[in-house]
Amino acid sequence: MAEPLDLVVIGTGEGGSGPAYRCRRAGWRVAVVDELPYGGTCALRGCDPKKVLVGAAELTDWRRRMEGRGVSGDAHISWPDLMRFKRTFTDPVPADREKAFQQAGISTPHGPARFLSPERLSVDGQVLEARHFVISAGAKPRRLGIPGEEYLLTSTAYLELDQLPPRIAFLGAGYISFEFAHVSRRAGAQATIIGRGKPLQHFEQDLVTRLTDHTRSLGIDVRVDAEVTAIEQRAGRDVVQVHSHGRVETLEAEAVVHGGGRVPNTEGLDLQAANVATEPNGGVRVNEFLQSVSNPRVYAAGDAAASPGSLPLTPVAAYEGVIVASNLLNGNTQRPDYRGIPSVVFTVPALAGVGLTEAEARQRQLDIRVKAEDTSGWYSNRRVAETCAMFKVIEDSQTGRILGAHLLGPHAEEVINLFALGIRSGLPATDLKHLLYAYPTSGADVPYMIP
Repeated sequence: MAEPLDLVVIGTGEGGSGPAYRCRRAGWRVAVVDELPYGGTCALRGCDPKKVLVGAAELTDWRRRMEGRGVSGDAHISWPDLMRFKRTFTDPVPADREKAFQQAGISTPHGPARFLSPERLSVDGQVLEARHFVISAGAKPRRLGIPGEEYLLTSTAYLELDQLPPRIAFLGAGYISFEFAHVSRRAGAQATIIGRGKPLQHFEQDLVTRLTDHTRSLGIDVRVDAEVTAIEQRAGRDVVQVHSHGRVETLEAEAVVHGGGRVPNTEGLDLQAANVATEPNGGVRVNEFLQSVSNPRVYAAGDAAASPGSLPLTPVAAYEGVIVASNLLNGNTQRPDYRGIPSVVFTVPALAGVGLTEAEARQRQLDIRVKAEDTSGWYSNRRVAETCAMFKVIEDSQTGRILGAHLLGPHAEEVINLFALGIRSGLPATDLKHLLYAYPTSGADVPYMIP
């Protein structure tokens, strides 16, 4: 066995990179471990490659909307060319990340990690002993327990398709299914979304209803209150059995994509051997300092951490990684603050939200003012011919502060950051209302959204 280390980090994404680099700069002996190519979900299998595809979908949709409004000609997505472009972002990442770790003096063993004891870890037969561990192993698609589950494509596999199948079914009505269905439809495929309950249930439902209606108007078949009960393969096609409203139907597709939720990727770590307590979904149970409640050697960040109030988002993982690094180096003094974290569904147009929904605010019996409006007739949307646009803003009547903001339309993913700043900083809504904005911009609409 090699000389004991100060820190072993499991996972090379945003949540694990921060502790690795910061502790190494402080003189610690550090190793990072990953069974997948170095770089983590966002850079390789999530946010970044997805947004490349979304960019192409936005362009083709904008051209469609502007037909007869001064724009003519064709714009269509060549899927093989788009994937080649996407790979210019993803292909260099693993080697670049590993090289950066090594140049910083961080060792980089590859392979699946498995705890042998509270202070020892096995990586492909190599035993590592350390004073501390950070678990930041990300998430993976949850098991669905249906016959034919093995035929499902993961979101990772979808992002690696060399050819886009002509018919694709997306199992689940969350952000993965909506985003990929929008991209697929703009690229010429037939897309079906199959969800058991409310679509995009963590977002403001009035805006979700509007987005769902718009999604259907694009030719995407959105089926809610429907459950996939089996998948078969026949003659190179997937046959999906769907139970809906007391009826059993089948639909055929060349691919079925798993968009039915994700769970922490901790199953293979044998956390029981390390005395690391977990939640039923596999997330590491942590205290307010992101430290394991049962093994003080262990901290967790990102999707692997069951931290109340956290969200499974890349910026949150990076933020938690910084918190963990500080607590490792300086003792437990830093606690994460999850106020004002924006979240976006990168459909076309985008749906964005931050803070409380109206239903959540009323459930808490807060005294609120709510303003909601269709904004398709506002200049910022009319000039790009976008008919799917809406907002809802919730304000605390007592304090005058924004409690929640929800946007649907062009640049929603950018404008939501202004509301996030207001919520996280505790700014009075009047500060956002009276700010002098650059015009004409989508941000200049903010004052008209304040209740």
